[in-house]
Amino acid sequence: MSETGIIAVDESRSREVLDVITLAFARDPVARFWWTAADQYLHWWPRWVVAIGRNGFKSGGVDAFSDFGAAAIWLPPGIETDPADIAALDMPSGEPEIDALGEALQGEMAKFHPHEDHWYLWTLGADPARQGEGLGGRLLEHRLAVTDDAGMPAYLEASSPGLVPFYKRYGFEPVGLIEVSPVPPLVPMYRKPR
Repeated sequence: MSETGIIAVDESRSREVLDVITLAFARDPVARFWWTAADQYLHWWPRWVVAIGRNGFKSGGVDAFSDFGAAAIWLPPGIETDPADIAALDMPSGEPEIDALGEALQGEMAKFHPHEDHWYLWTLGADPARQGEGLGGRLLEHRLAVTDDAGMPAYLEASSPGLVPFYKRYGFEPVGLIEVSPVPPLVPMYRKPR
């Protein structure tokens, strides 16, 4: 284990961020619902992460440890995912039922997403070999200091109910439950500025 500091990451280092996020989410119930086979997951998950988070890289919303043991992608206030980035994925057409599930999930997620300016935590993950070292918490504290200094709230969707206690330690509170069966549930969480 090396001693590391938190750095801001731009698109030139996106590969390292995607590598650690891909490792971190390999057992994530929601990610693996969509891509059950390893080859599908390894191909599509990093592309999906960057399509949703590309504007975070462009706007200073990506933090990582200098050894890339953990990373977080945030979308700052007023910065959203560009629909063109998602369209550019050119994902193969799925079965109509799966496509309908995806649309239903996006609709349910939109019901909870704040309308006021806020920081959106798109993804946070640590290399499984480094989990338990407090890296995720340190990344959260780093960015939440920025949100608090600006008087801004923060929002995320926990992809597993088991993550709720972790995020609650940093001031996030559940604001509902996103359920579109048979997709595993997501827990939307909101944090008021401190």
